[in-house]
Amino acid sequence: MNVRTRIAPSPTGDPHVGTAYVALLNYCFAKKHGGEFLLRIEDTDRARSTAASEQTILDALHWLGLSWDAGPDCGGPHGPYRQSERLPFYTRYASELLAAGHAFKCFCTPERLEAVRMEQRQMSKPPGYDGHCVTLTPAEIAASESAGIPMVVRMKVPREGSITIEDMLRGPIVFEWRTVDMQVLMKSDGWPTYHLANVVDDHLMQITHVMRGEEWISSAPKHALLYEYFGWEMPRLAHLPLLRNADKSKLSKRKNPTGILFYERMGYLPEALLNFLGLLAVPPAGGEEIMDLAAMVAGFDVKNVSLGGPVFDVAKLDWLNGRYLRERLNSGEFSERVRTWALNETYLGRIAPLAQSRIERLSDLGPLLAFFFAGRLDVSAEQLRDGKLDDLELRQAFVLVAAHLEALPAWEVKAIEGVVRAACETLGRKLRDFVRPFYVAINGQPQSVPLFDSMEILGRDIVRERLRGALERLGGASASEQEAWKKMPLKPATVPENPAR
Repeated sequence: MNVRTRIAPSPTGDPHVGTAYVALLNYCFAKKHGGEFLLRIEDTDRARSTAASEQTILDALHWLGLSWDAGPDCGGPHGPYRQSERLPFYTRYASELLAAGHAFKCFCTPERLEAVRMEQRQMSKPPGYDGHCVTLTPAEIAASESAGIPMVVRMKVPREGSITIEDMLRGPIVFEWRTVDMQVLMKSDGWPTYHLANVVDDHLMQITHVMRGEEWISSAPKHALLYEYFGWEMPRLAHLPLLRNADKSKLSKRKNPTGILFYERMGYLPEALLNFLGLLAVPPAGGEEIMDLAAMVAGFDVKNVSLGGPVFDVAKLDWLNGRYLRERLNSGEFSERVRTWALNETYLGRIAPLAQSRIERLSDLGPLLAFFFAGRLDVSAEQLRDGKLDDLELRQAFVLVAAHLEALPAWEVKAIEGVVRAACETLGRKLRDFVRPFYVAINGQPQSVPLFDSMEILGRDIVRERLRGALERLGGASASEQEAWKKMPLKPATVPENPAR
């Protein structure tokens, strides 16, 4: 068997360290067995997928030192490798399922589906489609189509019996068919859902082993049924445990930075971060924890992946990165890494214009611009409180702005300023008073170079972490408080064409 694995990220946001972890394990497994590792972009979420996000994913994985044998940037024999470019495949195979009676057309309205879900909740029944359109006659289907009623394609699922999924890590997993939803395969806009596209692509790309996060376990019976319907051999499955925080909770940006770009911007070496991720699944040979990618491949065995959930220990990453800086780089290499990290023409070229009009000596640059070269800032609650907003308003402001910044499709200065101004209007404060604590949280001082330009240059990950840190210094916010504040409707605010920031 020619082993073929893949990573299939969605280009809907910043690349996550969990994506890198799954990619690394798929790479190691394939190369350990002399096989191939592919990258596929799953961009069927038309509302959220962006070309910029796709490029960021590719750049981040390449920065870490990972490569692939086929993908959207390098081609391959089973392309294209973007799902948005593969629509004819999905249409063809959905039609085959309909013709064979393994799928059906569903004309249920969103209102009806919501009413069904509410009734199921009230009766403590498992949520799922109730099969209303399974028994429609050809005449009824034709009438609905003639009337222009929107339609989706759903898969038929048995209501009795069970299926057993063999997992390489977990052994046999049994699912009762009555708990498996009649999944939508093709949406009303003619685009596939994840489930159909995933199965079709894995088959056509000759994927032999699917190693993915454990959140997809519940999808396994649906996928197995589709493989059965098509008469295809299903790849072997391994559902990997999710990365965890130190308290064993799921790794999330609410508690820890999760973006690969954050760690790049913080000055971690890519080989140290990759080494750290590898240690979560590959035992160190002879006790030596520094190992390169080739050593990870040689030492990888899927049986060594712990189901307990590997802990993303930032302190351990710091220690490992320190060893790389001290032990693996000579002075010339160290200087070059520093230059590449932040003392490069591109980065300095964005910062210099902000500082030029605010200094009298070049030596003023150090204290003025130090925050551009820092990670977490050492600011106190007293510094954040040194203004006209009380603690409640400060916490609301940081939560509200952080939530809406997170939702920005593009990280651009005008959009950033729009969010801050709108939050200011929502909380009924003067902009001068409102931005003061943000200067402290982001720039480390109440007066500095332009705030919104600084936020754009620092990047989404660093800004997110600094706002999170500021909130924590004020005592944090409960989950219910955060949810309530995030839902505050932002009042419209005008961003000046040429604002004096």
